[in-house]
Amino acid sequence: MQLLIVTQYYWPENFRINDLTTELVKRGHNVTVLTGFPNYPSGIVFQEFKSTPKEFLTYNGVKIVRVPIIPRGKRKIQLVFNYLSFIFTASTIGLFRLRKQNYDAIFVFEPSPVTVCLPAILYRYIKKVPLAFWVLDLWPDTLEALGIVRSRRILRLIGGMVSFIYNRNDLILGQSMSFLPNIKKYCNHNNIRYFPGWAESIFNDEMTKDQLIETKNNFFNIVFTGNIGESQDFPAILDAAERLKKDKKIRWLIVGDGRMFDWLKTEVKKRSLTDCVILKGRYPIEKMPFFFNQASALLVSLKDEPIFSYTIPGKLQAYLKAGKPILAMLNGEAAELIRMNKCGITCKASDSSALASAALRLKNLSDEDKDKMGKQSLVLSKTKFDRTIQINQLENWLQQLADQKPLVP
Repeated sequence: MQLLIVTQYYWPENFRINDLTTELVKRGHNVTVLTGFPNYPSGIVFQEFKSTPKEFLTYNGVKIVRVPIIPRGKRKIQLVFNYLSFIFTASTIGLFRLRKQNYDAIFVFEPSPVTVCLPAILYRYIKKVPLAFWVLDLWPDTLEALGIVRSRRILRLIGGMVSFIYNRNDLILGQSMSFLPNIKKYCNHNNIRYFPGWAESIFNDEMTKDQLIETKNNFFNIVFTGNIGESQDFPAILDAAERLKKDKKIRWLIVGDGRMFDWLKTEVKKRSLTDCVILKGRYPIEKMPFFFNQASALLVSLKDEPIFSYTIPGKLQAYLKAGKPILAMLNGEAAELIRMNKCGITCKASDSSALASAALRLKNLSDEDKDKMGKQSLVLSKTKFDRTIQINQLENWLQQLADQKPLVP
């Protein structure tokens, strides 16, 4: 198939779409990605891209068409301009650059914002090809939960835009089962399917033994990887770390960057947590197995907001593939998966006291019990989030759309 992928985020930014496009090329498909200048999560265009932009026009056989966008920056107003700029440049400059290209299907990757689909809708009508939309973030609910938009009138207007977008797709994919009813509220057709994420190909059962974390002194290393933003509730994580700072064996290692990184760095110093909260900064995804291998437990968290209880954080699939116990501070579907499959310890979202207690309880478990949790993580990874099965399913759906056949679950 000739496939056009529309995504605001792409390599060298760390997102699962990188792995998906690589695999589609390996399977013989011709893949073009329309994206912006890389600036996530720091909010600043990557220096390596600015120095040699021509080196970022292909990736593992994928052709990349990049359009200029306003970087995310650190302020909410900058984020709004970032979203709007991609709509404009992808719909104008992108359309011009791809004017002579024909495709069998268009696929949109949406961790946020939902507006990434607007240029794809334009392409759908101009090029007369089917459009599939992978929804990983629910608008307008997330905007309200994070306090980005508080006006009820504006939220209703955004809800109308979401309805406009959903109803102009031929297939909508929700990243969790809990997403599907919410999507249906804004959508008049029935081509809505459950489509979760998976652990990228660099994560495998035999994790590398290279070391990026100090493991002497028998530390209990709680590792968090990924975006450092408002959704992850770092105030609660720091509160938990502060409660346990007298236990010199427990360390919290934060691997990543994001809009709250500067705040986090300041707070760690202010609270005298530099010995137990270690900020490692941003690393490419290829380095994540190194950190996972040295972790005693892997931390996943989301704020206590109803919308986040519907979400399965993308990092969870990679955590499970690492075969380590999961320490989770969140509600809803993801927490239930961890509890039901006995692959870690969970506590309520935003409950710092409960997180501290859960971390201490996990640390004090026997090695045998920790190993059992790790093995259960691998079982859950293989049974619910298998990479080959998931990509096979997506490939079949896209082929059915391209062939204009009814979708088969």
